[in-house]
Amino acid sequence: MTQHPTAQERRPANDGPKAAARNRAALIAAAREVYAEYGLDAPLSGIARRAGVGQGVLYRHFPDRAALANAVLEENVREVEQAGAAAGANLAGVLGVLTWHLTESAAFIGLLHADRTGSRAADDVHAHASALSERVARSLRGHVTDGHRLAGAEDDLMLAVAMVSGAVTGPTRAERERRALAAWRLLGVAVGPVRPFGG
Repeated sequence: MTQHPTAQERRPANDGPKAAARNRAALIAAAREVYAEYGLDAPLSGIARRAGVGQGVLYRHFPDRAALANAVLEENVREVEQAGAAAGANLAGVLGVLTWHLTESAAFIGLLHADRTGSRAADDVHAHASALSERVARSLRGHVTDGHRLAGAEDDLMLAVAMVSGAVTGPTRAERERRALAAWRLLGVAVGPVRPFGG
């Protein structure tokens, strides 16, 4: 006689905290991909779908758009900060790391423009974006030496970053990097190797 599993036996084990951690990681990974394609205005429903979870799960981990954007963009900002704090760091090297992130992520560009766009994303994440953007600015300002062309008014540095980020367009990462470096050259600013921070 064939024994059929009971409902309890058929139900997958509840992994509890493990499942929650997996879901959170999946949501951040999906948000990074979706934001890279569509920017900070991407619909949250699309992020949940790509992560393979329901919107309820998304909202349990990230109660609003700002919380999710902050989690995704934190890694970008942290790498720029690490590059700025590394032994022997200089402005060109930190700008190389920053430029790498600009070429990788439309969302990171959106972060640097969030207080100026007037978009729905700016309304949703303005406070977080401003704080993250200021952290990027601090990491760069610490390496601007007297006499450097970006040593003028306090906002000159981030204005230059915004101008370069506006040039970061193109269908491939290589094209976006080429355009970013051309923009830095036009501004007369030297940039180190365009790569993620490696420690």
